[in-house]
Amino acid sequence: MHPVITYLRHKGIAAVLAAGRLLHRATGGRRPKFLFSANAEAEYVGSDVKIIEEDETSVTIAKFRPDGTIDPGEFRILTATDLHLDTKSNLTRGGASADRNNKSVRMLVREIKRLRPDLVIFTGDVNQSDFQQIDAVQLSLLMEKLGVFWAYAFGNHEAREEKGYYKYLMYKGFQYGPHCLCRFGDPALFGYGNFAIHIKNSENTLAKSLYLFDSGRDIQPERCASYGLPEDQRGYDFLKREQIGWYLGEVEKTKKTYGEFRTVAYMHIPLPEYQNVFDGDEENGYVPSGKAELLYGTQYESVGCSPYNSGFFDAAVSEGSLQAVFAGHDHVNDFCAVYRGVYLVYTQCGGYNTYSMEDRQGWNERDCHYGVTLTALLPDGALRITQEKYADIEKRGIGE
Repeated sequence: MHPVITYLRHKGIAAVLAAGRLLHRATGGRRPKFLFSANAEAEYVGSDVKIIEEDETSVTIAKFRPDGTIDPGEFRILTATDLHLDTKSNLTRGGASADRNNKSVRMLVREIKRLRPDLVIFTGDVNQSDFQQIDAVQLSLLMEKLGVFWAYAFGNHEAREEKGYYKYLMYKGFQYGPHCLCRFGDPALFGYGNFAIHIKNSENTLAKSLYLFDSGRDIQPERCASYGLPEDQRGYDFLKREQIGWYLGEVEKTKKTYGEFRTVAYMHIPLPEYQNVFDGDEENGYVPSGKAELLYGTQYESVGCSPYNSGFFDAAVSEGSLQAVFAGHDHVNDFCAVYRGVYLVYTQCGGYNTYSMEDRQGWNERDCHYGVTLTALLPDGALRITQEKYADIEKRGIGE
């Protein structure tokens, strides 16, 4: 993938960001508008996590005690999605003008500092600006300043091409610092970033195995025939057969080393099974379907899944290890439910530039869904999943 050109390009991006920081200081923070990394008020948080093993398709990590032994206790994962950072830095909502790009990042950073997660996972659509490759390096530098390990699953808005040099450069930009766990994955698979994060809770066992997927953008006409779809089939994309096969094979291979463990899947576009949690429509409203156990949250828009179900959920349930699926994409859906024994979770939408219930129903910003999701991997193997809505935090007296 043109290593020399990639190297020179990212060195150029680093130079642009360095110059931007100088201009930022000279203008009192007014310019340049795209420099969210300078406006986020990031401070070092740090981490007790270390990388133990890594290759192109997986990375193994663990949380360590001060004495150098693996900590088998609670492991906290903060999931963030859909910041939708763009080049329109000042948008007007309800008559009030605000720099929503900077606010989205500032609130995310505030939650990382407050919650002190062991790992941050982005489930896509963090930026859709005209500077996406610059923003990828920016995000890496921001997370390095916080000193927290992180990983990224591509969203549909980052995918201006399905698997080409532009998308490669973005993903390479995420890897600019050592706290990024992103791996390109098997080149035979669709997209970039299909990889596993194995979390140890002892020398010989796993607390959990996390699988990140590139869920694509839209159904491409050239794939319709091989999946038995009509040539004119349109809609959001789906996980491909080779991605499903990779997941099943990786789980089987890893079990030979560590024995039984549970898995958690992260992707941007929700699986079709999310449609089983609620009945109804946007015009008349949604009510719990009774097919799933609703733990929290609501549905205010239709599930933005693919019209084609490629079978990942059924295959994973049959294999038996899948414990939870996290997705983004649908900004005003924020439910968590258990369906066929698996948690189906919407990560809280964190972008103030996105469509929201402010636009759709005239809600006050402080009543909207903006926030992050916190998942605790508990020592007994259970999950504790909580909404961390920005509005709720502010109501408890913790301001921006």
